[in-house]
Amino acid sequence: MRRWVADLPVGRPLTRRSRGYLERKGFNVGRGGARLAQGGFSLLELVVVIVLIVFLMQIALARLLAMQADAERVAMETVLGTLRSALGMKVAESIVKGTTADLAALETSNPMERLAELPRNYLGEFDTRTAEMEDGGWYFDRTERALIYLVRNRSHFSGGVVDPPRARFRVTLVYADRNGNGRYEGKIDAVEGLRLAPLEPYQWVR
Repeated sequence: MRRWVADLPVGRPLTRRSRGYLERKGFNVGRGGARLAQGGFSLLELVVVIVLIVFLMQIALARLLAMQADAERVAMETVLGTLRSALGMKVAESIVKGTTADLAALETSNPMERLAELPRNYLGEFDTRTAEMEDGGWYFDRTERALIYLVRNRSHFSGGVVDPPRARFRVTLVYADRNGNGRYEGKIDAVEGLRLAPLEPYQWVR
């Protein structure tokens, strides 16, 4: 697109050399002096460029947030997998020693106690949640007898407990309910293992 910009100062006639130099630089040389023949954007072109940049930034931001949420999901599930493996080892040890009945004492216990090394984002044991607790961290609620994860990327998480979004897990006893009464009775039911299960269904969404 061709458009004009302000005249270059004109005080005296241009020499042939000056005229040739300005023409090579893209100026239109005439009687009134020299003007730039091309350059810059029109207002419409500038608006289109800005809209395009904003659109691309929104796409990039959405993908970045999705990647962060996915990384958080993987980190959370990695901790859960480690805890379940530790509980499984405890069950296997009890089976070998013939002390599976002792597993009943571990129901509703803090599964973090089974780990040799605690995760960096484990905050500890508390009677209730406090405002100082950072999102993306684990803590054991002694009142609820539950291990709780505080979700950081809330827009990509559904289910669990809201305000703030969090997922709750509890160690439960797996046993053969021989009398069918729905509760464990040590002298009747046979202990089969331990399970770290969510108290409410949840899912990570993209």
